[in-house]
Amino acid sequence: MMVPPLSERPVTEEDEERFRRETAPRKYTLRRRWADYRAEVKARRPKGARARARAWLHVEPFYWGMRVVYVVLFAGAVLSVYVNGVANGWWPAWGERPTVAATTTPPVNPTPTPSPSATGEAAMSGGYQIGPDGVLVRPAEHAASTYTKPELPEEAKEHTERGAELAAEYVIDTITYAWNTGDTRPFEDITEPGKEVRETYIHNVNELYSHGWMYDSSSTVTRILHVAPVDTEEHPKVEPDTILVIFDIESSNGTACVDQKIIVSEGTYPSRIFLHMTWKNGRWIDTGTGVTDDAQS
Repeated sequence: MMVPPLSERPVTEEDEERFRRETAPRKYTLRRRWADYRAEVKARRPKGARARARAWLHVEPFYWGMRVVYVVLFAGAVLSVYVNGVANGWWPAWGERPTVAATTTPPVNPTPTPSPSATGEAAMSGGYQIGPDGVLVRPAEHAASTYTKPELPEEAKEHTERGAELAAEYVIDTITYAWNTGDTRPFEDITEPGKEVRETYIHNVNELYSHGWMYDSSSTVTRILHVAPVDTEEHPKVEPDTILVIFDIESSNGTACVDQKIIVSEGTYPSRIFLHMTWKNGRWIDTGTGVTDDAQS
């Protein structure tokens, strides 16, 4: 029996079914897409631990800045959990001295505020007077008024690399001032609104001072590592006319109060701070800040 040419051959139902099956789009599931992505990443990954470490370390300053942002946000979340845990008595404060004992919970009264004793003496806890809001009263010798508001140096107002460097030091001074006084206005004025690290600092300070205080917090620049313009062609996400400033700093958290809990931090610790200082509207503005703990002590 002769088979007619393909053009003359009748199309059967089996032929139609096979054609539909072969031309139907294949399903690209999320699991398959992830498997393909992991395979591609694994194929491009350098061989050996040393090669991978070099590839991770040798990146441009902008991507270091992005990593810093993630580290700072994670550190802020950990710090928030730690402070809340200390305040609620879940665990003792780090480095807490036996002489500074945790204060006791105020007695249960019909009103939430502690009342003076029958002799007219103010309610006390752990050597501190309890304020009308239930928070320990801050010592007068460490009052917020004892801290001088930082001033921007005249040279920091100049459109030079030295001006950007001094403005970056001023940013650090405003952060320290905010922790010691609760006044975040100077820090807000020198930083770009909407940046995650900036808003995190402001939120944390305001959160602390809503039911506590802090004094003797400090940060000192110990080394100037980098002051240079950022190439916006290589880093298009960085704003034009930006100077990257990198400092090593030595910091101390001082003494903090959360409700009726005193947290004393002894000693200092090193860290490294990255600041993008951008010349905008005739002055330097911090348009990006990050901190890591890889500074040399």
